[in-house]
Amino acid sequence: MKVFRYITVLVGAAVTGLLVWRKVESDRLREDLWTQAESISPEKETAVPRSEPVAAPVGRN
Repeated sequence: MKVFRYITVLVGAAVTGLLVWRKVESDRLREDLWTQAESISPEKETAVPRSEPVAAPVGRN
């Protein structure tokens, strides 16, 4: 019975560790995406939009 408890605690700790690791990695990825979006946003705000339409290329016949 003592071995069963030991194995149960060991498996529970391993599962908990994996769940915590997944959460940390998920938050890290989300933070990276958020930082990337924040860095792109000022670039778009400072970009000057084109007021001239771009002509389509004429193909050769």
